[in-house]
Amino acid sequence: MKTTLDVVHKHGPCSKHKKTQTSHSEILNLDIERVKYIHSKIPKNSLGHDDELGLKQLDSATLPAKSGSLIGSGNYFVVVGLGTPKTELSLIFDTGSDLTWTQCEPCVKSCYKQQDQIYDPSKSSSYSNITCTSSLCTQLSTATGNDPGCASTSKACIYGIQYGDSSFSVGFFSHERLTMTDTDTVDNFLFGCGQNNQGLFGGSAGLIGLGRHPISFVQQTAAKYHKTFSYCLPSTASNIGYLSFGAARASSYVKYTPFSSNSAAGTSFYGLDITGITVGGSKLPVSASTFSTGGAIIDSGTVITRLPPTAYSALRSAFRQGMSKYPPASRLSILDTCYDLSGYKTITVPKIIFEFGGGVTVDLAAAGTFYVASVKQVCLAFAPNGDDSDVTIFGNVQQKTLQVVYDVGGGKLGFGVGGCK
Repeated sequence: MKTTLDVVHKHGPCSKHKKTQTSHSEILNLDIERVKYIHSKIPKNSLGHDDELGLKQLDSATLPAKSGSLIGSGNYFVVVGLGTPKTELSLIFDTGSDLTWTQCEPCVKSCYKQQDQIYDPSKSSSYSNITCTSSLCTQLSTATGNDPGCASTSKACIYGIQYGDSSFSVGFFSHERLTMTDTDTVDNFLFGCGQNNQGLFGGSAGLIGLGRHPISFVQQTAAKYHKTFSYCLPSTASNIGYLSFGAARASSYVKYTPFSSNSAAGTSFYGLDITGITVGGSKLPVSASTFSTGGAIIDSGTVITRLPPTAYSALRSAFRQGMSKYPPASRLSILDTCYDLSGYKTITVPKIIFEFGGGVTVDLAAAGTFYVASVKQVCLAFAPNGDDSDVTIFGNVQQKTLQVVYDVGGGKLGFGVGGCK
């Protein structure tokens, strides 16, 4: 069974989301929040009863991937249908979280502004709440980092999830029919029906969780799609990529590295072993242990790759040497190595190659090397973590134009250079 969806960038012309211009520094500031969220993964806290929350009233498929901006930053969404009859919803896809949720009528407490019509469970014949005594409800603690609540009259299970500082969703944990494509549906899909939602989800209707927890889309659809998915992020905001579930597009150029068992990956994230980096033909003098100290993950929701400070300073110095003939430009937020390329028709860029466990090497495309604010401010798309013990994050700029294959059952991650053609 295979399903494919279009992937669109949230700020691209293919996006139907209103063009409220998000500045590059805002995108990067939101990315800082995303990284803080990953580094902290939210301390546990209990949600208690619904009155505290103001809820008293209350086989294989391919989707086109479009570029969005996760939790407002540089991210990607797909369109799926929820309910019977279905309501079409644009959901951000996120390999770093597990719970899938959308805003729901009657928005008992609060709904932010979204582009799509808000899903109304009372109009769907396939919707049902989960009770708080169900074992399905108790697994929310490990998926969201918050203990579930219980509605005092209906005994419905209440979830709550936070992302970074100010974005969150609270609502009823429920079952519903999910429509991937015209011929492909998932019945009794577990999702969050959000009655109190706030944050910078950029007009999307919510989020589809592709993490490793039993509650994630990947694990819920294991019998149908065999815990395999792949995506290609569009190289520019005006292009369309894809997100496919089920057997990956067969390709001889996909090279696989084993998922790492490093503790940094926790229960949600996909761990990687980075063993080295080459810039302009020279291997950086950084040992594999520099990366293994904090461990490494791949994340579709982080824009800029974060490296251990030791590795970043070696990368920056080699890259600056290779770019010495181009005039520097001012820094952009966390990006400290920028160039003014307005006077050039073509440029020569030092090639960056990542080496992963199992001897796999991945050449980054030019689109995966730079963050382009304008032709006068083209920046190296890497930033240092605060400390070598912080988790390294392989972000979505570096994944551009690569086919990325998650074979979760097989315990491996594949990279196909030029896999988006």
